[in-house]
Amino acid sequence: MTEPLDHGPSEAIEAIGAVEAVEAIGPSEAVGAIDAVGPIDAVDAVGRLYALTAGIPGARVVETVLPTPFAAVWAVMGDLEAGFGRFQPDMRHVRVTRRDGDRIEAYARSRYGMRARFDGILRPGWCWLQSRFVIIGMAATPVGESGTRVALTGGVRVPGRAAIVPVGARRELRRSLVRLHEAVDLHSG
Repeated sequence: MTEPLDHGPSEAIEAIGAVEAVEAIGPSEAVGAIDAVGPIDAVDAVGRLYALTAGIPGARVVETVLPTPFAAVWAVMGDLEAGFGRFQPDMRHVRVTRRDGDRIEAYARSRYGMRARFDGILRPGWCWLQSRFVIIGMAATPVGESGTRVALTGGVRVPGRAAIVPVGARRELRRSLVRLHEAVDLHSG
């Protein structure tokens, strides 16, 4: 695993460029609307995560490249009910209650007993979940034949605003990347 990188909105804007369209729709309209934004279509899933996160004050993105094929990595990341809790330090249990194409509804319980209902999108290489108080974003894209570029974002939402409380988010996201690498190794090996 390479050293995790983390970026804030300004670095993401420089990395992606055509973020104005995402900022124009606003993060609250992001679920589903991200696909309607033309310039983003040419960007891979990790680039989309940076673009979407650029419109959310306080949001951070951490990324790494795992030396594991995409299919093995996404088998853990995309399995919200069995794999997600193995690498997400906060989550104890996630249950997907509704699927309609790539749109999902899920209920989660944290290790601290808090519960949340999430609406979002789950497709190969992409997951964006929003609840009233939490945002979770995950992206993965193949790197060559045997590697996978992975990026994570998320945190506690500021009540009444499209923003994330940045306190502790970077540390938790980095911890998630380390645990993801361990979970993928266990799942693959």
